[in-house]
Amino acid sequence: MIKQISIGLTGALLSLSMLSAQAAPKPDEAAEYRQSVFTVVKWNFAPIGAMIKGDVPFDAAAVARHAQYVEMMSKAALEGFPKGSGPDAVKDTEAKAEIWSNWSGFEAKMSDFQKEAAKLAEVAKGGDQAAIKAQFGKTAETCKACHKEFRKD
Repeated sequence: MIKQISIGLTGALLSLSMLSAQAAPKPDEAAEYRQSVFTVVKWNFAPIGAMIKGDVPFDAAAVARHAQYVEMMSKAALEGFPKGSGPDAVKDTEAKAEIWSNWSGFEAKMSDFQKEAAKLAEVAKGGDQAAIKAQFGKTAETCKACHKEFRKD
């Protein structure tokens, strides 16, 4: 089941990548794509957080599965921010104009998120709750750092 979902998500992302290589997406489409990516991140990050906090029982297999999806989506996120898809072109976006005016800074923050998400997926495979908790915190910090600078409240 996980492999089927992963294959399906990968296929959808590849299709979108091919589409974007053929023609630039409309600003609203780009915003919808990135919002969808971050919805999937949140969908998978939240259960890990709940387990870390003790709100639900710890399930190492579930953490590993969710961490894989977070890692996968971290790699897909940057593509959702093409030039011309900022707040001047899209009404319903929380993205700040600073993303495009400070692209190298934004790209660095996204790279930090990708690296920490990859580490989370790797640590989660081991099932060590304490190690997962520590890496979850580091990964969450990369999210907060990007939101603080590049996302509207």
